[in-house]
Amino acid sequence: MASTSRTRRGRGRGRGSGSSSLPPPPSTLPLIIEEFFIVVCEDPLVKKKLPNKFADYLHGQEPAKVYLRAADCGPRLWTVEVLFDGQGRMYLDKGWEKFAIAHGVDFGWFLHFKYEGDDVLTVKVFDGTMCRRYYYSDGEDTDDESDDDVKPCIHPL
Repeated sequence: MASTSRTRRGRGRGRGSGSSSLPPPPSTLPLIIEEFFIVVCEDPLVKKKLPNKFADYLHGQEPAKVYLRAADCGPRLWTVEVLFDGQGRMYLDKGWEKFAIAHGVDFGWFLHFKYEGDDVLTVKVFDGTMCRRYYYSDGEDTDDESDDDVKPCIHPL
């Protein structure tokens, strides 16, 4: 004898349940680009191109400069001028070299950026082994505009 409860499969789920818990299709979601990465594929000290979608995200609010902060490296902000080439491409320009030298950025490294608002980008640095490098600050000089010396964050061994 078959039980009547076995004849009702999927009760309360799937088609006919009356409501859907599926998220809206991607085309209806707002475009929020707040995290992205770049891989250093050329000279680490020259200007760096940021993703076109991030440049599009800032359209109409293009900053003249951004402030880079190495994740977990204290409050220091590195001022970097931003270059827009008129074709929708955005580059980290003057000031990038100082940041790259201070953090030992090299060919093949992976840089993860998070846009914090107010033109601040937090950067996580991954070396050629794809392992994250952790830095700490010596607690001195949190304003890189006070002098021209590069004061590196120190990567603990």
